[in-house]
Amino acid sequence: MRLPLPLLASLVAGLAGCALPPVAVPPAPSAMVKVQVLAINDFHGNLKPPLDGIRIQDPANPGKRVNIEAGGAEYMATQVALLRARNANHVFVAAGDLIGASPLLSALFRDEPTVEALSLMGLEASAVGNHEFDKGAAELLRMQRGGCSPVDGCKGPKPFKGAGYQYLAASTVVEATGQTLLPAYHVKTFEGVPVAFIGLTLKGTPSIVVPAGVAGLRFEDEAETVNRLVPELRAKGIEAIVLLIHEGGIPVGDYNECPGISGPIVDIVKKLDKAVDLVISGHTHRAYNCRIDGRLVTSGDKYGTIVTAIDLVLDRQTRDVVSAQAENHIVRHATLAKAPEQSALIAQYEQLAGPLTRRVVGRIAAALPRDSNPAGETALGQVVADAQLAATRDVGAQIALMNPGGIRAALALPADGLLRYEDLFSVQPFYNNLVTMTLSGAQIVQLLEQQWTGQVSARLLQVSKGFAYTWDAARPLGQRLVPGSVTLDGRPLDLAASYRVTVNSFLAGGGDSFPALKAGTDRRTGMMDVDALERYVQANPMLAPGKLDRIARLN
Repeated sequence: MRLPLPLLASLVAGLAGCALPPVAVPPAPSAMVKVQVLAINDFHGNLKPPLDGIRIQDPANPGKRVNIEAGGAEYMATQVALLRARNANHVFVAAGDLIGASPLLSALFRDEPTVEALSLMGLEASAVGNHEFDKGAAELLRMQRGGCSPVDGCKGPKPFKGAGYQYLAASTVVEATGQTLLPAYHVKTFEGVPVAFIGLTLKGTPSIVVPAGVAGLRFEDEAETVNRLVPELRAKGIEAIVLLIHEGGIPVGDYNECPGISGPIVDIVKKLDKAVDLVISGHTHRAYNCRIDGRLVTSGDKYGTIVTAIDLVLDRQTRDVVSAQAENHIVRHATLAKAPEQSALIAQYEQLAGPLTRRVVGRIAAALPRDSNPAGETALGQVVADAQLAATRDVGAQIALMNPGGIRAALALPADGLLRYEDLFSVQPFYNNLVTMTLSGAQIVQLLEQQWTGQVSARLLQVSKGFAYTWDAARPLGQRLVPGSVTLDGRPLDLAASYRVTVNSFLAGGGDSFPALKAGTDRRTGMMDVDALERYVQANPMLAPGKLDRIARLN
Protein backbone atom coordinates (compact mmCIF):
# COMPACT_ATOMS: atom_id res chain seq x y z
CA MET A 1 0.00 0.00 0.00
CA ARG A 2 1.32 3.41 -1.04
CA LEU A 3 0.91 6.16 1.59
CA PRO A 4 -0.34 9.58 0.47
CA LEU A 5 2.52 12.05 0.22
CA PRO A 6 1.19 14.42 2.91
CA LEU A 7 0.87 11.54 5.43
CA LEU A 8 4.36 10.24 4.56
CA ALA A 9 5.84 13.66 5.04
CA SER A 10 4.13 13.94 8.40
CA LEU A 11 5.55 10.61 9.59
CA VAL A 12 9.08 11.52 8.50
CA ALA A 13 8.87 14.83 10.32
CA GLY A 14 7.67 13.04 13.45
CA LEU A 15 10.54 10.53 13.39
CA ALA A 16 13.06 13.31 12.95
CA GLY A 17 12.09 14.63 16.33
CA CYS A 18 12.58 11.28 18.09
CA ALA A 19 15.90 10.20 19.64
CA LEU A 20 16.61 6.71 18.35
CA PRO A 21 18.51 4.34 20.68
CA PRO A 22 22.21 4.09 19.82
CA VAL A 23 23.33 0.96 18.08
CA ALA A 24 26.01 -0.89 20.12
CA VAL A 25 29.10 -1.23 17.96
CA PRO A 26 31.84 -3.47 19.43
CA PRO A 27 35.18 -1.68 19.72
CA ALA A 28 37.72 -2.63 17.12
CA PRO A 29 40.37 -4.93 18.61
CA SER A 30 43.73 -3.33 19.18
CA ALA A 31 46.32 -4.12 16.58
CA MET A 32 48.70 -5.03 19.40
CA VAL A 33 48.59 -7.62 22.19
CA LYS A 34 50.51 -6.88 25.39
CA VAL A 35 51.99 -9.89 27.19
CA GLN A 36 53.93 -10.14 30.45
CA VAL A 37 56.54 -12.87 30.83
CA LEU A 38 57.71 -13.53 34.40
CA ALA A 39 60.97 -15.44 34.76
CA ILE A 40 63.32 -16.93 37.32
CA ASN A 41 66.46 -19.07 37.15
CA ASP A 42 68.75 -21.08 39.43
CA PHE A 43 66.31 -21.46 42.30
CA HIS A 44 68.24 -24.50 43.60
CA GLY A 45 65.59 -25.57 46.09
CA ASN A 46 65.82 -22.43 48.22
CA LEU A 47 62.42 -22.76 49.85
CA LYS A 48 63.73 -20.68 52.73
CA PRO A 49 65.52 -17.40 51.98
CA PRO A 50 69.28 -17.63 51.36
CA LEU A 51 71.32 -16.32 54.27
CA ASP A 52 73.12 -13.68 52.21
CA GLY A 53 70.07 -12.47 50.29
CA ILE A 54 71.22 -10.59 47.20
CA ARG A 55 74.28 -8.37 46.85
CA ILE A 56 73.70 -5.15 44.91
CA GLN A 57 75.15 -1.70 44.45
CA ASP A 58 74.51 0.50 47.46
CA PRO A 59 71.94 3.13 46.32
CA ALA A 60 73.40 5.60 48.83
CA ASN A 61 76.99 4.94 47.78
CA PRO A 62 77.41 3.52 44.26
CA GLY A 63 81.03 2.69 44.97
CA LYS A 64 80.02 0.07 47.54
CA ARG A 65 77.87 -3.06 47.52
CA VAL A 66 75.37 -4.16 50.14
CA ASN A 67 73.40 -7.29 50.92
CA ILE A 68 69.60 -7.08 50.84
CA GLU A 69 67.33 -9.65 52.47
CA ALA A 70 65.64 -11.33 49.53
CA GLY A 71 64.50 -14.62 48.05
CA GLY A 72 62.84 -17.81 49.19
CA ALA A 73 59.60 -19.42 48.03
CA GLU A 74 57.25 -17.59 50.41
CA TYR A 75 58.26 -14.11 49.28
CA MET A 76 58.83 -15.04 45.66
CA ALA A 77 55.29 -16.41 45.35
CA THR A 78 53.93 -13.06 46.56
CA GLN A 79 56.13 -11.15 44.12
CA VAL A 80 54.95 -13.34 41.23
CA ALA A 81 51.30 -12.86 42.21
CA LEU A 82 51.66 -9.07 42.36
CA LEU A 83 53.35 -8.89 38.99
CA ARG A 84 50.90 -11.33 37.43
CA ALA A 85 48.00 -9.07 38.45
CA ARG A 86 49.29 -6.29 36.19
CA ASN A 87 48.35 -8.10 32.98
CA ALA A 88 45.80 -10.83 32.28
CA ASN A 89 48.08 -12.01 29.46
CA HIS A 90 50.91 -13.53 31.45
CA VAL A 91 53.13 -16.58 31.68
CA PHE A 92 55.60 -17.68 34.37
CA VAL A 93 58.70 -19.51 33.10
CA ALA A 94 62.22 -20.47 34.24
CA ALA A 95 65.70 -21.01 32.83
CA GLY A 96 66.73 -24.13 34.75
CA ASP A 97 68.51 -25.37 37.88
CA LEU A 98 65.31 -25.14 39.87
CA ILE A 99 66.42 -28.23 41.78
CA GLY A 100 69.77 -29.78 42.68
CA ALA A 101 72.51 -28.36 44.92
CA SER A 102 69.62 -27.59 47.24
CA PRO A 103 69.49 -26.76 50.94
CA LEU A 104 68.72 -29.65 53.24
CA LEU A 105 64.98 -28.99 53.56
CA SER A 106 64.50 -29.72 49.86
CA ALA A 107 67.34 -32.21 49.39
CA LEU A 108 66.12 -34.50 52.18
CA PHE A 109 63.04 -35.17 50.09
CA ARG A 110 64.82 -35.40 46.73
CA ASP A 111 63.62 -31.88 45.83
CA GLU A 112 59.97 -32.90 45.77
CA PRO A 113 58.95 -29.94 47.98
CA THR A 114 60.58 -27.49 45.56
CA VAL A 115 58.73 -28.95 42.59
CA GLU A 116 55.51 -28.70 44.59
CA ALA A 117 56.20 -25.11 45.63
CA LEU A 118 56.91 -23.93 42.08
CA SER A 119 53.87 -25.75 40.76
CA LEU A 120 51.79 -24.04 43.43
CA MET A 121 53.11 -20.66 42.19
CA GLY A 122 51.82 -21.37 38.69
CA LEU A 123 55.12 -21.98 36.92
CA GLU A 124 54.28 -23.16 33.39
CA ALA A 125 57.55 -24.14 31.72
CA SER A 126 61.25 -24.40 32.48
CA ALA A 127 64.43 -25.26 30.64
CA VAL A 128 66.33 -28.13 32.18
CA GLY A 129 69.56 -27.06 33.81
CA ASN A 130 72.67 -29.09 34.45
CA HIS A 131 71.63 -29.63 38.07
CA GLU A 132 68.37 -31.21 36.96
CA PHE A 133 70.63 -34.13 35.98
CA ASP A 134 72.36 -34.44 39.37
CA LYS A 135 70.55 -37.68 40.11
CA GLY A 136 70.22 -38.83 36.53
CA ALA A 137 67.74 -38.67 33.67
CA ALA A 138 65.36 -41.20 35.22
CA GLU A 139 65.04 -39.08 38.34
CA LEU A 140 64.43 -35.96 36.23
CA LEU A 141 61.60 -37.78 34.48
CA ARG A 142 60.19 -38.73 37.88
CA MET A 143 60.28 -35.07 38.87
CA GLN A 144 58.17 -34.37 35.78
CA ARG A 145 55.75 -37.28 36.04
CA GLY A 146 55.56 -37.98 39.76
CA GLY A 147 55.63 -41.18 41.79
CA CYS A 148 57.75 -42.45 44.66
CA SER A 149 61.53 -42.59 44.48
CA PRO A 150 62.80 -46.10 43.68
CA VAL A 151 65.68 -45.39 46.07
CA ASP A 152 64.03 -43.77 49.09
CA GLY A 153 60.35 -44.53 48.54
CA CYS A 154 57.73 -41.98 49.57
CA LYS A 155 58.88 -39.64 52.34
CA GLY A 156 56.71 -36.58 51.86
CA PRO A 157 53.44 -35.70 53.61
CA LYS A 158 51.45 -36.88 50.56
CA PRO A 159 52.04 -38.76 47.31
CA PHE A 160 54.28 -36.88 44.90
CA LYS A 161 52.32 -35.88 41.80
CA GLY A 162 55.19 -34.49 39.78
CA ALA A 163 55.68 -31.06 38.29
CA GLY A 164 52.69 -28.94 37.40
CA TYR A 165 54.97 -27.25 34.87
CA GLN A 166 56.65 -28.63 31.78
CA TYR A 167 60.39 -29.22 31.66
CA LEU A 168 61.88 -28.51 28.21
CA ALA A 169 65.01 -30.14 26.78
CA ALA A 170 65.40 -29.20 23.12
CA SER A 171 69.10 -30.09 22.96
CA THR A 172 69.11 -33.22 25.15
CA VAL A 173 68.79 -36.26 22.90
CA VAL A 174 68.38 -39.89 23.95
CA GLU A 175 70.99 -41.59 21.80
CA ALA A 176 69.10 -44.87 21.62
CA THR A 177 66.02 -43.25 20.06
CA GLY A 178 67.22 -39.98 18.58
CA GLN A 179 64.37 -38.21 20.38
CA THR A 180 64.64 -35.44 22.95
CA LEU A 181 64.39 -36.55 26.56
CA LEU A 182 61.62 -34.01 27.17
CA PRO A 183 59.66 -31.70 24.84
CA ALA A 184 61.66 -29.08 22.97
CA TYR A 185 59.20 -26.23 23.42
CA HIS A 186 55.97 -25.04 24.99
CA VAL A 187 53.42 -22.87 23.16
CA LYS A 188 50.99 -20.47 24.82
CA THR A 189 48.44 -18.37 22.94
CA PHE A 190 47.51 -14.82 23.93
CA GLU A 191 44.36 -13.39 22.30
CA GLY A 192 44.92 -15.60 19.30
CA VAL A 193 48.65 -14.94 18.97
CA PRO A 194 50.87 -17.97 19.79
CA VAL A 195 54.23 -17.62 21.55
CA ALA A 196 56.75 -20.47 21.61
CA PHE A 197 59.12 -21.03 24.53
CA ILE A 198 62.12 -23.19 23.58
CA GLY A 199 64.02 -24.64 26.53
CA LEU A 200 67.50 -26.15 26.71
CA THR A 201 70.61 -26.47 28.83
CA LEU A 202 74.24 -25.78 28.06
CA LYS A 203 76.10 -28.05 25.67
CA GLY A 204 78.81 -28.58 28.32
CA THR A 205 76.46 -30.28 30.79
CA PRO A 206 78.25 -33.68 30.61
CA SER A 207 81.46 -32.06 31.88
CA ILE A 208 79.85 -30.57 34.99
CA VAL A 209 77.55 -33.33 36.22
CA VAL A 210 78.18 -36.87 37.42
CA PRO A 211 78.80 -38.81 34.18
CA ALA A 212 76.42 -41.61 35.18
CA GLY A 213 73.63 -39.04 35.38
CA VAL A 214 73.81 -38.29 31.65
CA ALA A 215 74.81 -41.70 30.33
CA GLY A 216 73.07 -42.40 27.04
CA LEU A 217 72.29 -38.73 26.42
CA ARG A 218 73.71 -36.32 23.88
CA PHE A 219 73.80 -32.56 24.46
CA GLU A 220 73.75 -30.70 21.18
CA ASP A 221 74.93 -27.20 20.32
CA GLU A 222 72.62 -24.57 21.78
CA ALA A 223 72.29 -22.18 18.83
CA GLU A 224 72.16 -24.95 16.22
CA THR A 225 69.37 -26.65 18.14
CA VAL A 226 67.28 -23.49 18.31
CA ASN A 227 67.87 -22.59 14.68
CA ARG A 228 66.71 -26.04 13.55
CA LEU A 229 63.41 -25.51 15.38
CA VAL A 230 62.61 -22.13 13.81
CA PRO A 231 61.23 -23.51 10.48
CA GLU A 232 59.10 -26.03 12.39
CA LEU A 233 57.58 -23.30 14.55
CA ARG A 234 56.96 -21.00 11.61
CA ALA A 235 55.23 -23.82 9.74
CA LYS A 236 52.80 -23.89 12.67
CA GLY A 237 52.13 -20.18 12.31
CA ILE A 238 54.34 -19.19 15.24
CA GLU A 239 56.46 -16.08 14.80
CA ALA A 240 56.99 -14.99 18.44
CA ILE A 241 59.84 -17.09 19.84
CA VAL A 242 61.37 -16.94 23.34
CA LEU A 243 64.45 -18.93 24.35
CA LEU A 244 64.82 -20.27 27.89
CA ILE A 245 68.45 -21.30 28.14
CA HIS A 246 70.49 -22.58 31.04
CA GLU A 247 73.65 -20.79 30.05
CA GLY A 248 74.67 -17.26 30.84
CA GLY A 249 77.23 -14.54 31.08
CA ILE A 250 79.23 -12.37 33.44
CA PRO A 251 77.87 -8.81 33.45
CA VAL A 252 79.36 -5.48 34.29
CA GLY A 253 77.02 -3.25 36.28
CA ASP A 254 74.22 -3.68 38.78
CA TYR A 255 71.34 -6.16 38.81
CA ASN A 256 69.09 -4.23 36.42
CA GLU A 257 71.60 -2.96 33.89
CA CYS A 258 74.25 -4.17 31.52
CA PRO A 259 76.98 -1.76 30.43
CA GLY A 260 78.96 -4.82 29.42
CA ILE A 261 78.70 -8.61 29.43
CA SER A 262 81.01 -11.50 28.56
CA GLY A 263 80.75 -15.26 28.66
CA PRO A 264 79.18 -18.03 26.57
CA ILE A 265 75.76 -16.41 26.24
CA VAL A 266 77.19 -13.64 24.05
CA ASP A 267 78.36 -15.93 21.25
CA ILE A 268 75.26 -18.11 21.51
CA VAL A 269 72.92 -15.15 21.06
CA LYS A 270 74.91 -13.86 18.11
CA LYS A 271 74.49 -17.24 16.38
CA LEU A 272 70.72 -17.42 16.91
CA ASP A 273 68.28 -17.05 14.03
CA LYS A 274 66.86 -13.53 13.98
CA ALA A 275 63.44 -15.10 14.50
CA VAL A 276 64.30 -15.53 18.18
CA ASP A 277 62.92 -12.43 19.90
CA LEU A 278 63.93 -12.79 23.54
CA VAL A 279 66.50 -14.79 25.53
CA ILE A 280 65.96 -15.66 29.20
CA SER A 281 69.19 -17.09 30.59
CA GLY A 282 70.75 -18.45 33.79
CA HIS A 283 73.54 -20.71 35.09
CA THR A 284 76.05 -18.02 36.09
CA HIS A 285 74.03 -16.89 39.15
CA ARG A 286 74.21 -13.29 38.01
CA ALA A 287 71.51 -10.70 37.38
CA TYR A 288 71.49 -8.62 34.20
CA ASN A 289 69.19 -6.83 31.78
CA CYS A 290 71.05 -6.67 28.47
CA ARG A 291 70.82 -6.06 24.76
CA ILE A 292 73.01 -8.45 22.80
CA ASP A 293 73.01 -8.35 19.01
CA GLY A 294 69.86 -6.24 19.16
CA ARG A 295 67.94 -8.70 21.36
CA LEU A 296 66.82 -8.51 24.97
CA VAL A 297 68.74 -10.97 27.18
CA THR A 298 67.91 -11.31 30.88
CA SER A 299 68.93 -13.24 33.97
CA GLY A 300 67.55 -13.13 37.50
CA ASP A 301 70.41 -13.86 39.89
CA LYS A 302 69.66 -16.99 41.97
CA TYR A 303 67.73 -18.57 44.87
CA GLY A 304 64.51 -16.68 44.11
CA THR A 305 66.05 -13.30 44.90
CA ILE A 306 64.81 -11.77 41.62
CA VAL A 307 61.74 -12.16 39.43
CA THR A 308 62.26 -10.75 35.95
CA ALA A 309 59.20 -9.05 34.45
CA ILE A 310 59.33 -8.77 30.66
CA ASP A 311 56.74 -6.78 28.70
CA LEU A 312 56.23 -8.02 25.15
CA VAL A 313 54.12 -6.31 22.52
CA LEU A 314 52.79 -8.64 19.81
CA ASP A 315 51.44 -7.56 16.43
CA ARG A 316 48.16 -9.35 15.67
CA GLN A 317 48.75 -9.21 11.94
CA THR A 318 52.37 -10.40 11.79
CA ARG A 319 51.99 -12.48 14.99
CA ASP A 320 55.50 -11.38 15.91
CA VAL A 321 57.14 -9.44 18.76
CA VAL A 322 57.47 -5.74 18.00
CA SER A 323 59.03 -4.69 21.31
CA ALA A 324 60.43 -6.19 24.50
CA GLN A 325 61.36 -4.44 27.75
CA ALA A 326 62.44 -5.99 31.06
CA GLU A 327 62.86 -5.11 34.70
CA ASN A 328 64.48 -7.25 37.37
CA HIS A 329 62.43 -7.04 40.57
CA ILE A 330 64.24 -7.88 43.80
CA VAL A 331 62.14 -10.16 46.01
CA ARG A 332 62.54 -7.85 49.01
CA HIS A 333 61.45 -9.15 52.39
CA ALA A 334 60.95 -5.60 53.60
CA THR A 335 58.10 -4.94 51.18
CA LEU A 336 56.52 -8.34 50.60
CA ALA A 337 54.35 -10.58 52.75
CA LYS A 338 54.82 -14.33 52.91
CA ALA A 339 52.44 -16.34 50.74
CA PRO A 340 50.43 -18.45 53.22
CA GLU A 341 50.11 -21.46 50.92
CA GLN A 342 53.90 -21.60 50.60
CA SER A 343 54.36 -21.23 54.36
CA ALA A 344 51.97 -24.14 54.91
CA LEU A 345 53.84 -26.34 52.44
CA ILE A 346 57.20 -25.52 54.00
CA ALA A 347 55.86 -26.15 57.50
CA GLN A 348 54.76 -29.65 56.50
CA TYR A 349 58.23 -30.56 55.32
CA GLU A 350 59.99 -28.82 58.20
CA GLN A 351 58.04 -30.94 60.65
CA LEU A 352 59.22 -34.10 58.90
CA ALA A 353 62.79 -32.87 58.51
CA GLY A 354 63.27 -31.25 61.91
CA PRO A 355 64.91 -34.08 63.86
CA LEU A 356 67.69 -34.47 61.28
CA THR A 357 68.26 -30.89 60.19
CA ARG A 358 68.60 -29.54 63.73
CA ARG A 359 70.81 -32.33 65.02
CA VAL A 360 73.89 -30.82 66.73
CA VAL A 361 77.15 -32.07 65.23
CA GLY A 362 79.74 -29.96 67.03
CA ARG A 363 81.25 -26.51 67.43
CA ILE A 364 83.61 -24.24 65.52
CA ALA A 365 85.73 -21.46 67.00
CA ALA A 366 85.24 -19.04 64.11
CA ALA A 367 83.46 -18.73 60.80
CA LEU A 368 85.03 -20.62 57.92
CA PRO A 369 84.74 -18.47 54.77
CA ARG A 370 84.90 -19.71 51.20
CA ASP A 371 86.41 -16.49 49.84
CA SER A 372 89.65 -17.29 48.06
CA ASN A 373 93.02 -15.61 48.36
CA PRO A 374 94.88 -14.55 45.17
CA ALA A 375 96.29 -18.06 44.80
CA GLY A 376 92.78 -19.58 44.82
CA GLU A 377 92.83 -21.16 48.28
CA THR A 378 90.04 -20.87 50.87
CA ALA A 379 89.80 -21.59 54.59
CA LEU A 380 86.69 -23.72 54.17
CA GLY A 381 88.19 -25.53 51.18
CA GLN A 382 91.11 -26.61 53.35
CA VAL A 383 88.75 -28.04 55.97
CA VAL A 384 86.66 -29.93 53.42
CA ALA A 385 89.74 -31.42 51.75
CA ASP A 386 91.21 -32.39 55.14
CA ALA A 387 87.91 -34.03 56.11
CA GLN A 388 87.92 -36.12 52.94
CA LEU A 389 91.52 -37.13 53.46
CA ALA A 390 90.81 -38.21 57.04
CA ALA A 391 87.73 -40.18 55.96
CA THR A 392 89.70 -42.23 53.41
CA ARG A 393 93.02 -42.85 55.13
CA ASP A 394 91.88 -46.43 55.67
CA VAL A 395 92.03 -47.06 51.90
CA GLY A 396 95.45 -45.47 51.59
CA ALA A 397 94.54 -41.86 50.74
CA GLN A 398 97.53 -39.50 50.69
CA ILE A 399 95.98 -36.49 48.96
CA ALA A 400 92.42 -35.15 48.81
CA LEU A 401 91.21 -32.61 46.24
CA MET A 402 87.93 -30.71 46.31
CA ASN A 403 86.31 -28.75 43.47
CA PRO A 404 85.40 -25.19 44.57
CA GLY A 405 81.99 -25.36 42.86
CA GLY A 406 81.01 -28.16 45.21
CA ILE A 407 81.37 -25.87 48.23
CA ARG A 408 78.12 -23.94 48.07
CA ALA A 409 78.12 -21.78 51.21
CA ALA A 410 80.41 -20.47 53.91
CA LEU A 411 80.26 -22.05 57.35
CA ALA A 412 79.04 -19.26 59.60
CA LEU A 413 79.57 -19.15 63.34
CA PRO A 414 76.13 -19.90 64.86
CA ALA A 415 74.79 -17.48 67.44
CA ASP A 416 74.55 -20.23 70.07
CA GLY A 417 77.89 -21.71 69.09
CA LEU A 418 76.34 -25.02 68.08
CA LEU A 419 76.91 -26.35 64.60
CA ARG A 420 73.99 -28.34 63.18
CA TYR A 421 73.74 -30.85 60.37
CA GLU A 422 71.83 -28.36 58.20
CA ASP A 423 74.83 -26.00 58.44
CA LEU A 424 77.14 -28.66 57.05
CA PHE A 425 74.68 -29.60 54.34
CA SER A 426 74.47 -26.02 53.13
CA VAL A 427 78.23 -26.27 52.49
CA GLN A 428 78.08 -29.62 50.65
CA PRO A 429 74.56 -30.23 49.34
CA PHE A 430 75.38 -32.62 46.48
CA TYR A 431 75.69 -35.70 48.69
CA ASN A 432 78.44 -37.31 46.60
CA ASN A 433 80.35 -40.43 47.52
CA LEU A 434 84.08 -40.13 48.12
CA VAL A 435 86.22 -42.07 45.65
CA THR A 436 89.86 -42.95 46.30
CA MET A 437 91.99 -43.90 43.30
CA THR A 438 95.58 -44.39 42.24
CA LEU A 439 97.26 -41.78 40.04
CA SER A 440 100.87 -41.38 39.02
CA GLY A 441 102.77 -38.23 39.93
CA ALA A 442 102.69 -37.25 36.25
CA GLN A 443 98.92 -37.68 36.15
CA ILE A 444 98.54 -35.49 39.23
CA VAL A 445 100.59 -32.76 37.53
CA GLN A 446 98.41 -33.13 34.43
CA LEU A 447 95.32 -32.86 36.62
CA LEU A 448 96.57 -29.68 38.26
CA GLU A 449 97.27 -28.09 34.86
CA GLN A 450 93.64 -28.79 33.93
CA GLN A 451 92.61 -26.19 36.49
CA TRP A 452 93.31 -23.61 33.74
CA THR A 453 92.98 -25.58 30.51
CA GLY A 454 89.53 -26.50 29.22
CA GLN A 455 87.85 -24.12 31.65
CA VAL A 456 85.77 -21.00 31.02
CA SER A 457 87.50 -19.59 34.09
CA ALA A 458 90.09 -21.17 36.38
CA ARG A 459 88.81 -23.78 38.86
CA LEU A 460 91.38 -24.05 41.63
CA LEU A 461 91.01 -27.36 43.45
CA GLN A 462 91.22 -27.16 47.20
CA VAL A 463 93.99 -29.39 48.54
CA SER A 464 94.49 -31.35 51.76
CA LYS A 465 97.20 -30.77 54.32
CA GLY A 466 100.68 -31.95 53.37
CA PHE A 467 100.13 -31.27 49.68
CA ALA A 468 101.44 -28.03 48.14
CA TYR A 469 102.46 -26.39 44.89
CA THR A 470 103.20 -23.02 43.26
CA TRP A 471 101.70 -21.70 40.04
CA ASP A 472 102.68 -18.78 37.85
CA ALA A 473 99.96 -16.73 36.13
CA ALA A 474 102.51 -15.44 33.63
CA ARG A 475 103.32 -18.91 32.31
CA PRO A 476 101.38 -20.31 29.31
CA LEU A 477 98.40 -22.62 29.65
CA GLY A 478 99.46 -26.19 30.26
CA GLN A 479 102.65 -24.97 31.96
CA ARG A 480 101.31 -22.95 34.88
CA LEU A 481 102.89 -25.13 37.59
CA VAL A 482 106.33 -24.01 38.66
CA PRO A 483 108.63 -26.98 37.93
CA GLY A 484 109.54 -28.92 41.03
CA SER A 485 107.10 -27.03 43.26
CA VAL A 486 104.58 -29.85 43.73
CA THR A 487 105.30 -31.54 47.06
CA LEU A 488 103.73 -34.06 49.39
CA ASP A 489 104.74 -33.93 53.05
CA GLY A 490 107.62 -31.65 52.10
CA ARG A 491 109.10 -33.96 49.44
CA PRO A 492 108.92 -33.33 45.69
CA LEU A 493 106.28 -35.34 43.87
CA ASP A 494 107.81 -38.30 42.05
CA LEU A 495 106.35 -38.26 38.53
CA ALA A 496 106.89 -42.00 38.14
CA ALA A 497 105.50 -43.02 41.54
CA SER A 498 101.90 -43.94 42.39
CA TYR A 499 99.79 -42.01 44.86
CA ARG A 500 96.34 -42.54 46.38
CA VAL A 501 94.08 -39.55 45.75
CA THR A 502 90.56 -38.91 47.08
CA VAL A 503 87.95 -36.84 45.26
CA ASN A 504 84.16 -36.82 45.21
CA SER A 505 82.28 -39.03 42.74
CA PHE A 506 81.51 -36.04 40.52
CA LEU A 507 85.19 -35.28 40.00
CA ALA A 508 86.07 -38.97 39.81
CA GLY A 509 84.04 -39.24 36.62
CA GLY A 510 85.91 -36.35 35.02
CA GLY A 511 83.42 -33.70 36.13
CA ASP A 512 84.23 -29.97 36.01
CA SER A 513 86.49 -30.63 33.01
CA PHE A 514 89.10 -32.69 34.87
CA PRO A 515 89.43 -35.69 32.53
CA ALA A 516 92.74 -36.74 34.08
CA LEU A 517 90.76 -38.21 36.98
CA LYS A 518 89.03 -40.67 34.65
CA ALA A 519 92.37 -42.47 34.35
CA GLY A 520 92.51 -43.29 38.06
CA THR A 521 92.77 -47.01 38.90
CA ASP A 522 92.05 -49.26 41.89
CA ARG A 523 89.04 -47.16 42.87
CA ARG A 524 87.42 -47.49 46.27
CA THR A 525 84.06 -45.85 46.95
CA GLY A 526 83.63 -44.47 50.44
CA MET A 527 81.20 -42.49 52.57
CA MET A 528 79.23 -39.44 51.50
CA ASP A 529 81.13 -36.14 51.42
CA VAL A 530 78.92 -34.32 53.93
CA ASP A 531 79.16 -37.28 56.31
CA ALA A 532 82.94 -37.05 56.12
CA LEU A 533 82.70 -33.37 56.99
CA GLU A 534 80.46 -34.17 59.97
CA ARG A 535 82.91 -36.77 61.25
CA TYR A 536 85.80 -34.32 60.90
CA VAL A 537 83.99 -31.55 62.77
CA GLN A 538 83.22 -33.97 65.59
CA ALA A 539 86.84 -35.14 65.76
CA ASN A 540 88.23 -31.60 65.66
CA PRO A 541 86.22 -29.40 68.02
CA MET A 542 86.55 -25.63 67.75
CA LEU A 543 87.87 -25.51 64.17
CA ALA A 544 89.13 -22.14 62.93
CA PRO A 545 90.61 -20.90 59.66
CA GLY A 546 94.17 -22.06 59.06
CA LYS A 547 97.01 -20.38 57.25
CA LEU A 548 96.41 -20.33 53.50
CA ASP A 549 99.82 -21.64 52.52
CA ARG A 550 99.23 -24.80 50.54
CA ILE A 551 98.86 -23.09 47.16
CA ALA A 552 101.24 -20.28 46.23
CA ARG A 553 101.02 -17.94 43.25
CA LEU A 554 103.58 -15.98 41.27
CA ASN A 555 102.48 -13.00 39.18
